[in-house]
Amino acid sequence: MATHRTKLLIIGSGPAGYSAAIYGARAMMEPILVQGLQPGGQLTITTDVENYPGFRDVIQGPWLMEEMKAQAEHVGTRMMWDTIVEVELDKGPPFRAIGDSGDEYVADALVIATGAQAKWLGVPGEMELGGKGVSACATCDGFFYRGKKVAVIGGGNTAVEEALYLTNHAEHVTLIHRRDELRAERILQDRLFKHPKISVKWNHVVERFAGDPLAGGLTHLVLRNMEIGADEDFAVDGAFVAIGHAPATELFQGKLELDDGGYVVVEPGTPRTAIPGVFACGDVMDQVYRQAVTAAGTGCMAALDAERYIAGLEVELDGHAEAAE
Repeated sequence: MATHRTKLLIIGSGPAGYSAAIYGARAMMEPILVQGLQPGGQLTITTDVENYPGFRDVIQGPWLMEEMKAQAEHVGTRMMWDTIVEVELDKGPPFRAIGDSGDEYVADALVIATGAQAKWLGVPGEMELGGKGVSACATCDGFFYRGKKVAVIGGGNTAVEEALYLTNHAEHVTLIHRRDELRAERILQDRLFKHPKISVKWNHVVERFAGDPLAGGLTHLVLRNMEIGADEDFAVDGAFVAIGHAPATELFQGKLELDDGGYVVVEPGTPRTAIPGVFACGDVMDQVYRQAVTAAGTGCMAALDAERYIAGLEVELDGHAEAAE
């Protein structure tokens, strides 16, 4: 068991964590980044990335994360293959975290970048056809379905917003919902029902995503009609699962303010949490945009705010030292 001391500890990787590490290292904070169970975050399971600034051609999500990681290491970040299982925030600074390895991490400032995961249906074909016709992000992948027919699965705000967004690209959008009414806000429902490119398939659930991952990808959905108990094939070029996201905040329950959805609450327009010296960035605090570029931006903000916070601590310590003399 070892104790690792740093000015800045970053929990979680992905665009937010790596960006915080890059800016933190350039500010000479010698950050430690604990990568967690999925180094690189959600982009490591995303194939084509066509909307990240600076690249004219399609790039691969795993490649982009490797490049960010390499840059963070190049400027002085120490990467740790560990998963934080316990944090102590109420007595800081310094803040303490314990890894699954048993190692202890002690830091003057903490950046939380643990991200969020899309909720999936858990039916056959879903994971096999992920990135090959099945997606959980219309903003990320809708562009690939220009002039095609797509389906959105869900009935809340996320599903309706995804369906409306997809009308910018797709020829037709079918919203598939297991009930006979939506949970989405009324104003969104009104927009959905009035849109000429959207239809709704009520009282249906997806039993299976069908197609060949190696040849063409998704071809159709196998749907179950909940009213009569019969199955049917429904041909689509793409399907978007939109049943919400789950932020990775179990570690901070009871220790940090979370909203009703489990996201870390921050001061509006900043990455600052209710605990001075603790910052949150990326999808763990953002349930609206959830893009790689916005996550990277908030990671930068978290590092800059952490730098200012640590500078204030150092001034305070210098003042106490002078007073003692």
